[in-house]
Parts: sequence; structure tokens; C-alpha cells
Amino acid sequence: MQSYLTTAVAALAAAAVALFLVEVVHRLTRRFGRRSQLLTELTDHAHRPFQVAATVLAVQFAVRFSTGYAVGEGWRRLLLHLLILGVIATTAWLVASLLIVVEDTALARFRVDVPDNRHARRVRTQVVMLRRLTIAVIVILTVGVMLMTFPSVRGIGAGVLTSAGVVGVVAALAAQSLLGNVFAGLQLAFSDAVRLDDVVVVEGEWGRIEELTLSYVVVQIWDDRRLILPTSYFTSKPFQNWTRTEAAVLGTAEFDVDWAVPVQTMREELRRLVEGTELWDGRVCVLQVTDATGGTVRVRALVSAADAGSLWDLRCLVREHLVAWIRDNRPTAMPRIRTELGDASSNLPWQWVQPRRPVRRPADTEAPDDARVFGGSDDGDARSEAFVGPEETSSPRP
Repeated sequence: MQSYLTTAVAALAAAAVALFLVEVVHRLTRRFGRRSQLLTELTDHAHRPFQVAATVLAVQFAVRFSTGYAVGEGWRRLLLHLLILGVIATTAWLVASLLIVVEDTALARFRVDVPDNRHARRVRTQVVMLRRLTIAVIVILTVGVMLMTFPSVRGIGAGVLTSAGVVGVVAALAAQSLLGNVFAGLQLAFSDAVRLDDVVVVEGEWGRIEELTLSYVVVQIWDDRRLILPTSYFTSKPFQNWTRTEAAVLGTAEFDVDWAVPVQTMREELRRLVEGTELWDGRVCVLQVTDATGGTVRVRALVSAADAGSLWDLRCLVREHLVAWIRDNRPTAMPRIRTELGDASSNLPWQWVQPRRPVRRPADTEAPDDARVFGGSDDGDARSEAFVGPEETSSPRP
């Protein structure tokens, strides 16, 4: 009985000493690490795992060295085995916490609440994917190490290694879809094809990447629905990424109007509208006739905004305003269907009238700036070079 009491006292004393030392280290780290982001994260997130791991380790050593009188006893082997399993589990918890602290410290250097946050979102996506992979690897290794502490598992280790090839092939075939999604998730994280908070159009739905894991991607649709897709979808099927290079985007609003529409006047009205709203970022405001077939012409208004949400509202505003402007100020430009009636011989009245020769006027060869998409401004010139290529300068021949 005296020996058992000594073991209990030794275990409690070891736990108390471990807790005291951990608390001293914690207070010193908090005091001298106020200006360090890394030390601050350590004191906040790694304190509890450090406490538990140090306490379990101290108790394990105390029990081992204070139970020499019971060498060979079954209860001593069982207790030490349980303590060893606890040391392995708490050490894995501590390692995972330290890795998460390092990742959080790295993420704190990249802000995503700024207009140009493309690089920050890319780093954030990669760190989040690495965190999930790191935790999964730590859990698998911890379970493996804990199982290897059992003599029966170690005894069948040789047989498992011998049949590992066959088992690996069978497991790979059975988990082909799962492994494909895992590798697709890693490819998405490091190929920069899609990142967290990217605005995408997928399966005909417009939304943003809300969550990116190793097996699936969650897209938050504009009406707060969630579209959940496997990661392999984004590596095997086409999708639109509106914010891959920058958050600023272009959008269109199209109108089918009559041939009598005053295009230049409508262009000036569009310019006046966008200059009076904060939704427009000041880059692109162009109105062009893109088609003229049948009884109508198609007019396209191209505008730009700082982000996808502002662009949506700006496009709706342009449609509403120009529809009201045509209805109230240019009713002759509304779409119409013309019908001409002839006599029994299909002769039309206009065929009997000699048309007057129109007065020729010099053509205006220079289009205004807001009538050109590829030119007329710095942004238009850059867009022209992106789709056509820079002009080649001819070098003088010798």
C-alpha cells in the first residue's frame, strides 16, 4: 500500500511541476512577445495543448520510475501503455497546433480586405489547403504510431508489408473517385485556377468560392444558395472566373431598337448616366451597334465596375435608364414592324416616285472614344494589345 501511495504522490507532484513550468513559460512568452505576431499566436492557441502534453509526459515518467517494485505486473504494463498512447496523442495535438499557429501568422501578413487582394487570396487558398492536408497526415501518422505500440499489430506488420502491393492496387481502384478529388484539390490550390472569394459562373450560376477543400468546392450563389461540386469538376470542365487577374470586370447591356435610333445621342446619354453614379469605376463606357439584321439594330452598352456585385447593379441601372430614356425622349427608336401595302400588281407607291439624290457629306472617319472598345483610351489600348498584340516597330534596313 505504501508503494502505491508513493506512485500516486509522485504522479501528482510531476503533474504539478509540469503545470507550473508551463505556466511560467506561458507568462514569459506573453510578456516578452507582445510585439511579435508569432509569439502572440503561440500564447493564445498552443498553451492548452502544451499543458496537456507536458502533464501527460511528466506523469508517464513519474509512474515509470516510481513503480520499480511492480516490474512484470500486468497493471503496470497496462497503465504505462495507456500513458504512452496519451503522450503520442497529446504530442500530435501540440504539433498540429504549432503548425496552425505558423499558418495563421503567415496568413496575417496578407490582407484580403483591400481592393487588389488577388495575391492574398491565392496565398490564403494554398495555406488553407495545406492546413487540411497537414492535419489529415498528422492524424493518420498518429493513429499508425499508436497502433504500432500493440504487440499484435507489430506481429502482423510483416504480412501487411508483403501484401501492400495488392492491397494498394485494390484500394486505389476502390477509392479512385476520392483520390481524384484529392489530387484535383491540390491542383486547384497550387495552379491558381481558382481561389477563395473568386467570382465564378459555373453550371449557369453566378457566385463566389466560399469554401475550398480537398474533396469538394462550395460556391455561394448570389441568392445565398450553395452549389457544392467535387473538386475534379473544376479540373475537367470549363467555368468562368471573373476575378482571376483582378476584381474589376466589364459587363454589357444590349438593346434591340429601331433603325431610327440616334446612336450618338444615346451614347452621350450613357456617358452622362455612368458619370453620375458611384457604381462606375471610370474605366470603360462604350456604346456600339453590334448587329443590324431584320427590322431592328442591336446596341450594346459596355461598362466597367470595381467588382462583380457593383457591375450587376450598374448593368441593371443602365438598362432601366436607357429603356426609360428611349420611351420618353426617342419613341421613334422603339422596335417597330413596318408593313407596306401595294396594289393588285404588287406595285408599291414609293416605286412611282423618283428618289432624290442625297447630299453627300464627308464621312467622319475618327470615331469618338466612347464608341471604341479596343482603343481611344489607355484601358482600350491595353485591351487591344492583349487581344491583338503590340505593334511591331520596323527597324531600318542597312
